[in-house]
Order: sequence, then structure tokens, then C-alpha cells
Amino acid sequence: MIITTARRAVDSPGNGANGPSPVHIWWWLTTEIAHPEDASLLTGTELAAAARLPPDRRGDAISGRAAVRRILGRLLEIPPSQIEFGRRPCPGCTEDGHGPPYVRPPGADLWISISHTRGCGLLAVADHPVGVDVEHQRRTRSADVAPKAMTPAENAYLRAIPEPEARDRAFLRCWTRKEATLKAVGIGIITDLSSLETLPADAGPVVIRTTVPGAPTRWETSDLPLPTPYVGSVAHASPSASPSPELRLHPHRHPH
Repeated sequence: MIITTARRAVDSPGNGANGPSPVHIWWWLTTEIAHPEDASLLTGTELAAAARLPPDRRGDAISGRAAVRRILGRLLEIPPSQIEFGRRPCPGCTEDGHGPPYVRPPGADLWISISHTRGCGLLAVADHPVGVDVEHQRRTRSADVAPKAMTPAENAYLRAIPEPEARDRAFLRCWTRKEATLKAVGIGIITDLSSLETLPADAGPVVIRTTVPGAPTRWETSDLPLPTPYVGSVAHASPSASPSPELRLHPHRHPH
């Protein structure tokens, strides 16, 4: 798997002339204080959702959503404020309203995934199912969460790491691989996380298998080279007979 760090915007999620189309991932840093120009791009529903968050998280949410709108607006050549989001049918229950997100026409043929944590956000765009997750490495609850969320092999791997900070980072590698995969499936972390084996000793990409009806069952998952203290992963549908698409990582800079 090739992860290309690109510093120039792309015109479309295609451009896979001699192979599968690339998966594009943008990352950005956010601030606790939202710029008024960011807020002006959001809908009333998005602003209301941000207002329900704790005060120290609202700026993150607003600037992150504005970044998503700016990137997609540039790709689709429409004003960021005019982008409309929807949800695909859930692959688990087939109902509308809580499946993977998508952009209503003219972007309905794109698959997107969005993730944010304190200070950082991610957006993935592809022409096939894709998922991303990013987490902030701080004092985690890995000792409490790992026994229930990790497989026996993953727990054994984590227990063998003596240094707490390294153990927490390894835990987040497992966690983001799992969450990125389940977001690509389209169901999120409502399933049993301990049923997904992420092979944390493997630098990746790794293949994670799922069993959700109506969705691909083979997912190629890669760690993203994000700046400390962030840990992130991307997952995409990966038929065993097809070559892996290139992953193109783009830093997004706020315009102000």
C-alpha cells in the first residue's frame, strides 16, 4: 500500500488511470474558538448540534464541519454552504437515515467518511465504501476498555507493552482500525468490537473481515501518518482479486 502525502488539491476522487481509483484523505487541525466565517457555512441544524456540545468542543465541531464543506465544495465545484448531506440505507437493517453519509447530487456517487477528535479532523472520499477514524492520544481508558473491546490476541499484545504511553498508542491503533472498518461497513461501533481482529503487531495494511449482510466482508485498513498526538486509520472495501488503490493524504489549511 502506498500512502502519498499530497500538498495540492485534487480535481476529483478518480484519476486511477492504470488501476483502481485512489482513496483521498484530508486532515486538518482545529481550534477551540470558531471563526465567524466557518459558522457562516453551516446549516442551522449543524450549528444547533455544535451548540449542544461542551463549550470547549464547539469550535472544534464548527471549524471541522466547515473544513468538510470547503473540501467537498472544491471537489464538486459548488459553494460549500450549498452542499447537502444525506444517509445511505443501513446495511444492517436496510432502513434509511442512519447508514453511511453521502453528498446529495451532484456528489451522490461518492462515498465519504468523516471523523473528528479534539483538535483534528479527517475526511475520506472514494468511489467505493470507505471509513476513517482519528483519536487524540491522551490519558486513555485503555486498561478499562481493552478487555471488552479487544480480541484475546490484541489484549495479549497490549499487556506485553511495558511503557504506558506506547501501550495507549497501540490501543488506539487497534481502536481506530476497528472504528474505521465499521464506519466503512456503514454500521459504526454498534457491533461487538472484540469480534474484529486488527493484528496490531502488523504495521499494515491489514485485512479485517466482517460479516454484515449486504456489505463487503473484506476491508483493507491502513494507519495514517498523522502528527503527534493523533492516531488515525482508513479502511476501504478490498476484493481479494483486485489491486489495492493508492491512498493520497492531503493536509487541509484553513483560509484564515
